[in-house]
Amino acid sequence: MLLNEMFNDGNGEYQDLSRDNSVAKTHDLRKTKLTLAHINQLRKMNDQRNVEYVEQIVKVRKQYGAPPAQPGL
Repeated sequence: MLLNEMFNDGNGEYQDLSRDNSVAKTHDLRKTKLTLAHINQLRKMNDQRNVEYVEQIVKVRKQYGAPPAQPGL
């Protein structure tokens, strides 16, 4: 978990609460159907997470990386 995720309320772009109709109840016995639209949405979310992860790693490496060597020493 990132620090800004603790203070920012909401799920970001990962979850659309208006389209969330997957709340299971005790009388639901059938499996939920996974459509191609669901799979495509999951793929897009995974791609977005990967992009954000790479950006975060670049920032961390820049912040904590070894300083450049000074010429002449």
